[in-house]
Amino acid sequence: MKSNINLSRRKAIVYGAGLLGTGSLVAWLEKPTLADNSTAINNEDRKLPLTPDQALKKLMAGNDRFVENKRNYPDQDSKRLKEIAQGQNPFVAILGCADSRVPSEIIFDQGLGDIFNVRVAGNISTIEDVASEEYAVAVLNTPLLMVLGHQKCGAVDAAIKGGNPPGMIGSLVFAISPAVKASEGLPGDRLTNAIVANIKLQVSRLKASSLISNAIKEGKLKIVGAYYHLDSGKVSLID
Repeated sequence: MKSNINLSRRKAIVYGAGLLGTGSLVAWLEKPTLADNSTAINNEDRKLPLTPDQALKKLMAGNDRFVENKRNYPDQDSKRLKEIAQGQNPFVAILGCADSRVPSEIIFDQGLGDIFNVRVAGNISTIEDVASEEYAVAVLNTPLLMVLGHQKCGAVDAAIKGGNPPGMIGSLVFAISPAVKASEGLPGDRLTNAIVANIKLQVSRLKASSLISNAIKEGKLKIVGAYYHLDSGKVSLID
């Protein structure tokens, strides 16, 4: 376990340095070859882009349909397949847990190409995850970014229990541990408190990206945290 924790600490240092050096990523994103061949669908080919608030309203309306068992199954046909084969224009980017019980397109009743998914156990924002979300914001012009945690998250539970998890799982524990510490002593369920604290922690880590924070300041992007209830299918926004 010692070697895993040491590696995790090194990754954290690299991660922190990466956030300070987002200028290099911005420069890469601004290369003419990428700008001239962006995979984003021209707005004229579909409809006017959504504002951040409109994107959030659309996403949450889809979850309401899912909970009420009134799903529309939008944009899931062969016509849509052909359309997105030409490029993508997702209206939301979600940093979610890899848990098999939380498939974004299903619980939000959305279609192919609607959601830019970044999934990792514990919905943690490593430098690669941050870079992926930056890509959605800077290249695909996605107006909404959500960090989606969920009830009974095994990665957060492992961080609470500590010990010596096998393999590289210790890196997840290390990334989540600040949230576990921040939630200590709060009233209510220990695991739920830590999960919510972890969602807030990952939101703050994404906001540490100058590219993301600038988009928020310019009104082009909204970032929210959310909690998925496994028992009901409901997604609740986290303040």
